[in-house]
Amino acid sequence: MLDSSMYEVFVLCGQARVLAKKKPQNGMLGWRKFVDGRIGPYVWKTYKEVFDEVLHIGSALRASDAEPGSRIGVYGSNCPQWIVTMEACCAHSLVCVPFYDNFGPGAVDFIINHGEIDYVFVQDTKVKQLLSPDCKSAKRLKAIVCFTSLPDEEKDKITSIGIKAYSWEEFLHMGKENPSNILPPLACNICTIMYTSGTSGDPKGVILTHENIVAFIRGMDLFLDQFEEKMIVADVYLSFLPLAHILDRTIEEYFFYKGASVGYYHGDINALRDDLMELKPTLFVGCKAYLPSFVSGIKKAVEELNPIWRRVFGWLYKYKLAWMNKGYKQSKASLLADLLAFKRVKARLGGRVRLIISGGAPLSSEVEEFLRVTCCTFVCQGYGLTETCGSTTLSFPDKMCMLGTVGPISVFNELQLEEVPEMGYNPLGDPPRGEICVRGKTIFTRYYKNPELTREAIRDGWFHTGDIGELHPNGVLKIIDRKKNLIKLSQGEYIALEHLENVYGITPILEDIWVYGNSFKSALVAVIVPNRKIIEKWAYSNGHMVPFSELCSHDQLKKYVLSELKLTAERNKLKGFEHIKAITLEPYPFDMERDLVTATMKKRRNNMIKYYQVEIEELYRSLTGDKHKI
Repeated sequence: MLDSSMYEVFVLCGQARVLAKKKPQNGMLGWRKFVDGRIGPYVWKTYKEVFDEVLHIGSALRASDAEPGSRIGVYGSNCPQWIVTMEACCAHSLVCVPFYDNFGPGAVDFIINHGEIDYVFVQDTKVKQLLSPDCKSAKRLKAIVCFTSLPDEEKDKITSIGIKAYSWEEFLHMGKENPSNILPPLACNICTIMYTSGTSGDPKGVILTHENIVAFIRGMDLFLDQFEEKMIVADVYLSFLPLAHILDRTIEEYFFYKGASVGYYHGDINALRDDLMELKPTLFVGCKAYLPSFVSGIKKAVEELNPIWRRVFGWLYKYKLAWMNKGYKQSKASLLADLLAFKRVKARLGGRVRLIISGGAPLSSEVEEFLRVTCCTFVCQGYGLTETCGSTTLSFPDKMCMLGTVGPISVFNELQLEEVPEMGYNPLGDPPRGEICVRGKTIFTRYYKNPELTREAIRDGWFHTGDIGELHPNGVLKIIDRKKNLIKLSQGEYIALEHLENVYGITPILEDIWVYGNSFKSALVAVIVPNRKIIEKWAYSNGHMVPFSELCSHDQLKKYVLSELKLTAERNKLKGFEHIKAITLEPYPFDMERDLVTATMKKRRNNMIKYYQVEIEELYRSLTGDKHKI
């Protein structure tokens, strides 16, 4: 059992109460201000300052008639106000309901109505979304609080529909004038309803209790305590993944529990390196959307070295990898290689990173190996969902035998594999394979207002994830497939589309890929978003001086990209029917504006089929013997 005193500690921003008394000047939340139109250095709120703001915002909510259990929406990019609001909810037994900052008015309207939200804390740039005609449910709100200040025009518009409008400072002042005692929640109380951006249909509300969150934090602490590089007060984390995503939220909660510091990126993901250089974090949590592109950037820089240094880099890489495979820790495998080459790679992450954690879709073994060898730091892959309160497995640092896996099951949880006969996966086979099912302290209780979906997902006490895993003899898990994304080609072969996208996705010339096939076709085709820099370099060397969008329709370029895909398929020993036979090049990234991806960048496959129907039919017409329509 978890110590009940932990709930009070957690409610008040981890160790905020302790640190506010003993070390009031420890930096807790950092952000960058614009000074004279330029981004400035990080400035910090201390644990004492954040603690006081949590008390004031909570008191203001109570003064605005918020009762225990009231739903409080948070809509905007990561920032200190986001965290203060979340912790104020915890301190007064209120329910925090986050929105992804890239949700449009339609999704926001659904969540406000479905989640019965009474109050919304919002970033200034998102106020227009709340006031949009497509967000009809906003009229039910009692108050809107802006993270900064509200322009008079928008404030008047809010008040005209009967909703109270406050700036952040006004709401803080209300709390100071109307102090209220905190109302700590029980372990079983709802902490948050996190709406997942599903690939089809409306978002589903995942209910997580305070016990779920606390169990995760304690489990993470016990996990890291096994290793030399556990997190301490001096550690710093750069937050750029959405706080509405369970991965970033739980990592930040863990840092607050340890009394460490969290700095927020300045809002431009394309300029993330500038934040890395300024903050110099010690923990970097990435995902498949960022880490492969980081590796591609390093490899591209290596390719541009003179031939001698390029060969030296390759030799040092193989030398260090060989010693790591023999069991040596990365820090001791080759001090010479680190000094001559790899310290420069680490410098691209700020120079102080001690641990890299990858979540979301699994990294390819090639990308993970490159990070482990060149970043001079621990690298771990984890697996989890919103429903599991974040990572429910995590690989061990410095264990090359776990390369390509997501590690063993976490503390306070259990894992089993369930047979999927239609896909040929058997938990009693060699190796054991099946649908991943988990149960334990960090598993969600139910989907909000959706008992049918809850019964479908939780059977006999086990949460059925829909992911297919393979258990290795050392007890670690490898993600190999997705239950719902299996298709059969016309000859009868089964194809796991997401698996192929992960394999082909490591090809440097690609930014993104969507693979398509169905039971009436004998071959796979794909829509490719190419890497602009590499394509433009190819175009220059081949004498094609035309805009990027025109390049993407060039037959010679398509043949070149196909040849690169073929090399990737051969290196990864894909079967013949898993080779992509025809492609179309898309100059623009798959985006939410066209409803092609979710807020967490998962592909909406049905929407992709509709959007690219003409292109797919043309690709199949170009392939001999495949004349059927899709």
